[in-house]
Amino acid sequence: MAKRETPELSRRGWYVYIVRCSDKSLYTGVTSDIQRRLKEHNSGKGGRYTKSRAPVTLVYSEAYKTKSEALSRESQIKRWSRAKKKALIEQNYNRLK
Repeated sequence: MAKRETPELSRRGWYVYIVRCSDKSLYTGVTSDIQRRLKEHNSGKGGRYTKSRAPVTLVYSEAYKTKSEALSRESQIKRWSRAKKKALIEQNYNRLK
């Protein structure tokens, strides 16, 4: 499984992202603009879960061409345990199996 992180976080395409909240919990989401979404999360407008857990820090992202692909991947990651998400963030692919 290859990590599809984009260093520039360009504004084209869709992204699955994981943020670490102030309480150390992890939140997984989908967006077409990571920087905008991070600002929304940190201003209290980014969603019910992160509203009370700001500030959040981006710890992982993957780029996809379509929203459908990104939503499918988000759904998969959301079903994972915290340990498996941590392995993904740390790029420890052996622990993902």
